Parts: sequence; C-alpha cells; structure tokens
Amino acid sequence: MEDQMRTEIPYAEIAETLKKSLDLRGSPVAVKLAKSPEGIPEGVGPIDETVRHCQMITRARLNGEIFYATADKHVCMGGGWALGLKELTPSLRSGEFYYKLGKFESWAACMRTIRQVPHVPELETYATVYAPLEKTPFDPHVVVIVAEPRAMLKLAQTTLYLLGGRIESTMAGIQSVCADATALPYLSGNVNYSLGCDGSRRFSGIEDDELVMGIPAEFLPEFARSLPIVTAAPGSVK
Repeated sequence: MEDQMRTEIPYAEIAETLKKSLDLRGSPVAVKLAKSPEGIPEGVGPIDETVRHCQMITRARLNGEIFYATADKHVCMGGGWALGLKELTPSLRSGEFYYKLGKFESWAACMRTIRQVPHVPELETYATVYAPLEKTPFDPHVVVIVAEPRAMLKLAQTTLYLLGGRIESTMAGIQSVCADATALPYLSGNVNYSLGCDGSRRFSGIEDDELVMGIPAEFLPEFARSLPIVTAAPGSVK
C-alpha cells in the first residue's frame, strides 16, 4: 500500500498510553495524506459532509469516525491549500482574504504571513484520511493531539526527553490544525505545537483551554516510550 511503514507500529497500544498519561478528552487522531485513489485504505469510505480539516479532526477525535476527504469535501480554502489538496486562491496569495477579516494592518503584512505558512505542494494530495489512533486501519503520516496546557507541557518534555535541547515551534495564529499541526510535521519530520486559531476554535469545538500539536508518525514509538517516564518523574507535576 502507498506510504506503508516498513516497521509495524502498535497504534492501539500507543493511543492508550497517550490517553492515559495525558488524560485526553477524546483520541489522538491519525492523519494520512493520500497521493492517489490507491492510497485510500480498503474499507474506508468518504466523509458525508463538506467541512473543514479541523472539523474532520474533531469527528475522528471525539466521535471515533474513520473516513477520507477529497478536495471537494474541504470547505476551507486555506486548509485545503495547506494540505496540498487545492491551489492557493488569488485573495489568499495577495493578502486580501485575511485583511478583510481584520487580522492584519495591511495586505502586505498578510501576504508575508501567507508566504511563510507551511504547506504541502499544491495538488500533491489526492485525499486526507482520518481515524482515531487506536482504531486506525492505515499507517498515518501525522498524529494530531488536542489537549490542555498541562498535557502539552508533558508532551513538550517528552519531545526533549531523549536528546534534550529546546522546543522550536512555529505558528501564526491562523491555519493551526491544518498548517501548524499537520502540514509542518509531515513536511519537516518535527513535532510542532500551536495555540490554535479563530477558525478551529469557532468551527471544530477546540475549547478555550485546549491547544493543538502534531507528531510525525515515525516518532510515535519513541514518544510513547518516553511519555510515561516523563509523567512519572519525581519532579513532574501530577
């Protein structure tokens, strides 16, 4: 199958570790960026509505749904573009779109921001595929976690457990679930943390006290090994 892992990863076991150690509301979400119809896992059907990527994450996270979504099912142009499903619209490219929303002082300020948004090459993705991690029938590219700041602290400490260093995340207060938590980990191979955005909080049910982050799937086994150690450490806030 397209993008299948060489090494088998125990997703259900890892999901249980994440949920138990972090006291998550809902599930970590497995996301795959399928490049062709052949990349859609057998038995996975299309989503029945036209919604946003962040709403699709919520449906998998809180409702346990498994589905795929082609470009025509993504109503958010910015999200569809960030995930490689759509071409960048002229209004987004010029800065007009976010300027009209009142987010920037000028079209130029918006343009500078859009040019730095992490995004999969345009039209490289055929469909996005979603599942709660414990039930995923496919190897994901990225796992998205929505959690409270305390849990995000534990995730940040887990990120540094093996090699140490500093957390260097990037965000812009827009396109948080699509660009920050999905496209960037997919493209860079790095964990990324985000404060969320107005769109994801308005439309997808991310609460005021929740943040979002994405983990490259290849890193999951090490992440799951380190997380219980970090959360049980003598100096860890319980």
